[in-house]
Amino acid sequence: MKTIYLDNNATTQVAPEVLETMLPYFSELYGNPSSMHSFGGQVSKTIQHARENVASLIGADPEEIIFTSCGTESDNTAIMSALSVAPDKSHIITSRVEHPAVKVLCEHLTQRGYRVTELPVDRDGRLDMELFENSLSRDTAVVSLMWANNETGVIFPVERAAQLAHERGILFHTDAVQAVGKIPINMRANNIDMLSFSGHKLHAPKGIGVLYIRKGTRFLPFMLGGHQEKGRRGGTENTASIAGLGKACQLAARNVETENTRVKYLRDKLEDELLKSIPNSKVNGDRTNRLPNTTNISFEFIEGEGILLLMDQFNICASSGSACTSGSLQPSHVLRAMGVPFTMAHGSVRFSLSVFNTEDEIDFVINKLPPIIARLREMSPYWKTESPVCGIRDTATQ
Repeated sequence: MKTIYLDNNATTQVAPEVLETMLPYFSELYGNPSSMHSFGGQVSKTIQHARENVASLIGADPEEIIFTSCGTESDNTAIMSALSVAPDKSHIITSRVEHPAVKVLCEHLTQRGYRVTELPVDRDGRLDMELFENSLSRDTAVVSLMWANNETGVIFPVERAAQLAHERGILFHTDAVQAVGKIPINMRANNIDMLSFSGHKLHAPKGIGVLYIRKGTRFLPFMLGGHQEKGRRGGTENTASIAGLGKACQLAARNVETENTRVKYLRDKLEDELLKSIPNSKVNGDRTNRLPNTTNISFEFIEGEGILLLMDQFNICASSGSACTSGSLQPSHVLRAMGVPFTMAHGSVRFSLSVFNTEDEIDFVINKLPPIIARLREMSPYWKTESPVCGIRDTATQ
């Protein structure tokens, strides 16, 4: 049975063209790009070409691009550098819905004496920009806000936020892991100082990331030990993955329009048909200002893990909005921050598409998921006592 992969915000398949680009660097082109001989020199040229493709995708200059191991390293590097270059400041601004790469780091920094402001979001996952502006202070060292949320796809107004931060001389970083390659980005047209993204979210391999640092931004490296990346990130370059990332960025630049037309059409079809055929279901997040490939849908009175397990029997891959921790099921911090009721948050599923998905696949999911939800609700004691659809709501349980 064919796998229907709708979990592209978790990771993506490596594009065939990317794999083809990478293969020579595992065999005949294995030289160290830092070597003086021409054998290594040709590899160095490959890295430079990849750097140019990466920069082109986000409207940056090649010298503003640093290759890292992943988005998490890029996020950590950006925030730690911003704190290091402003030792007299101890305030960080972020949001309650950040990826753990930022959220957990900021929680750790509070134990080291830093003050962290986590901005709330409304029920649609949107930031209050007036509250953001009022949170900026002379003690603020860095603002770190994601460009687009990994669970709901909601897009933050990071360009406006960066402008407000700049007016006060505050460094601004954005985790753009989910945004790059899905929406147009032009770093020459904004005030963002640092931007992070990861290769495996846009059809490059895992283990390669990017940190954009605007020219003139004060920066202290996170990883020391070599002269690579102009002294900004030590360690022998991951040549094969860098070459693959360069190709993936080249492909992404061509596919941005497809992401925002065909992929968006497929996402909307999946979403609309599921909402139409499954009662007590709703989309989480702003349905207008979001990534074109992402929908997060809650199915009330059942558990997301049960949905995923039954979908897996049909080789349908997606993600749940809750995670099993220490034997207790906790809804995602994103949905909790949005105020999604527990009866909805527990039954949330994120579907994230890519350019490789087809309409036949979407039709298959539309056909298979409603009976799965119905089956799980028949097994749920809450559905029969709480659901108005059943017509037997037990008010004593409320």
